[in-house]
Amino acid sequence: MGSSESTRSRPDLPIRLGVLVVGDDHPRACTGRRLVRLGLAEELRGRSPPRERPIVLDPYAERPLTAQDVPTAETGGIVAVDCSWNRLADGQGPARFPAGLARRLPMLVATNPQHFGRLGELNTAEALAAALFVLGRAEQGRSLLSGFAGGETFFDVNRERLLRYAEGASPEAIVAAERALFESA
Repeated sequence: MGSSESTRSRPDLPIRLGVLVVGDDHPRACTGRRLVRLGLAEELRGRSPPRERPIVLDPYAERPLTAQDVPTAETGGIVAVDCSWNRLADGQGPARFPAGLARRLPMLVATNPQHFGRLGELNTAEALAAALFVLGRAEQGRSLLSGFAGGETFFDVNRERLLRYAEGASPEAIVAAERALFESA
């Protein structure tokens, strides 16, 4: 098998998902714990990285998630740090998992009951589903949110944005799409 063949994208294979549960959210409202309980994501403990370097979703990372990140996601997976938005504001969230490649999601609107209508304040399940969609795994993302309140609404509300971001082949294309989508809002 040649090197180009071994690095080729495999959209038929699901991307592994990991959740680092910080534990400061109410257990019933914690979508990360629910994903773990349902067997849709692996719970990561402490700072120990998975087998390969993952993408770590970080709302404060400079670089947005793009199609360029597909090979990393396919080998290392995607990790979300499940913690309170207050903890993220203090810089304590994704910094607890330094072994990964920090990427921010492009701007999206939350539809979960706690943050409905807020720009960027996605819960863990929404964030992972959006990341999957952007990386060309729309069906895996839809499946992930299928059992959550507001799950289908998330895709309805963000349809145009998700489609544009999934087309963005570079960070510059994502930033341009964000500007075009949110300047008139």
